Amino acid sequence: MITHMNPQLPLLVYDGDCAFCATWVQRLSNSFGGFHAEPWQWLNLDRLGLTEGDVMSEAWLVAKGQLHRGHAAFAALLRMQPQMGWKLLGSLVVAPPFSWIFGAGYSLVARHRDRLPGGTPTCAMRPPTN
Repeated sequence: MITHMNPQLPLLVYDGDCAFCATWVQRLSNSFGGFHAEPWQWLNLDRLGLTEGDVMSEAWLVAKGQLHRGHAAFAALLRMQPQMGWKLLGSLVVAPPFSWIFGAGYSLVARHRDRLPGGTPTCAMRPPTN
C-alpha cells in the first residue's frame, strides 16, 4: 500500500476501478505537470485524512496539507500551473457564481460516469463496503 510517493508533489487521488476516471487523470497528467496521481485503492487513506466514503464519489487533491475535492481539486491543479491563463481559470472555477456551475457539473459527471464515453459498469458509484 502506498502512502504518498513524493510528498513534495501534490497528490491527485482518484477511483482506479473507473476507466472513465483513469482516462481523464491520464489526460490531466499529459497536459499539466506538478502533481502525482494514484488510485485510492493503492493508498493508505487514513494517512491522507480521507475515508473510503470520501473517495468513492469525488477525486481529491492533497496539496501542502490541504484537501481539495471534486471541482475544487481540478481548480487547485489549474492554479498550480505556471501559465497565467490556467491560474486565472482555476480561480474562476471556485469563485461564485462559476463555482456553483462547475460544482453541479462535476457532480453530474461523477454520478453518471458509468454512462459516459469510456465508462464501464465498474465506474458506477457504489456505497462503501465496511
